[in-house]
Amino acid sequence: MLKAPLSRRVLGAHLGLVYLFLYGPIAVLVALSFNESGLPTAWTGFSVEWYGKMLANAAIRAAVVNTLIVAAFSTLIATAIGTLLALGMERLRSSAAMDAAIYMPMIIPDIVLAIALLSFFTALDFTLGLHSIIAAHAVFNIAFVCVVVRATLKHFDKSIVEASIDLGASESRTFLRITLPVIFPGVLSGALLAFTLSVDEFIIAYFTAGAGPSSTTFPMQIYSMIRFGVTPEINAVATIVLGVSFVLILVSQRLRRDEPL
Repeated sequence: MLKAPLSRRVLGAHLGLVYLFLYGPIAVLVALSFNESGLPTAWTGFSVEWYGKMLANAAIRAAVVNTLIVAAFSTLIATAIGTLLALGMERLRSSAAMDAAIYMPMIIPDIVLAIALLSFFTALDFTLGLHSIIAAHAVFNIAFVCVVVRATLKHFDKSIVEASIDLGASESRTFLRITLPVIFPGVLSGALLAFTLSVDEFIIAYFTAGAGPSSTTFPMQIYSMIRFGVTPEINAVATIVLGVSFVLILVSQRLRRDEPL
């Protein structure tokens, strides 16, 4: 049997190898985005030239605008519906079947959900474009928002709602003045998570987008560029997406940690 110090060293080495396997390629990608030569085989000096070229690319700028529009509107829709859904589920007797039905979009593969949404839009003769991507992103984001808000509601003191109603406040006034402010950190955390997922999502957007650049999102633009090879410009794009996603998720986790118990 291994002694405790040796055992900890072995486990530490194993953990280090796992982190290296997971984040080593990402670190290399970030470093190459600052490589002056743009070659993956030789480092010739630090430069931000590729970030300038990326920002000067009109197609990338248009795709970023489309992505922000989709992420903003889908997040608003998903946050509103997901929060109300979480409140409703907390009032009902929970069941495994109901939870499974609500959380199904989180579990099934993206490709299956994308095909299902495309078939649904086609059956309705629904014109594809940014609006269809917004609707599709809202569908799978609702479940994520609901999960985060329900976790917040587990620590919610329902007696303050009862006290508010006993004092003569209506249910709507109680929700706006009591319930929503208390659970707002969880709601905002769910919204940030939904925004991050929408910005990063590719498969569902690819299937539910219309033709032409007017409905091309940022991940779709990256995919169209990477088919001709990985360039330093793409490394710069990936680094920025990675940084934005990391910051949003970090803020989301911080909000959840700071929730009142």
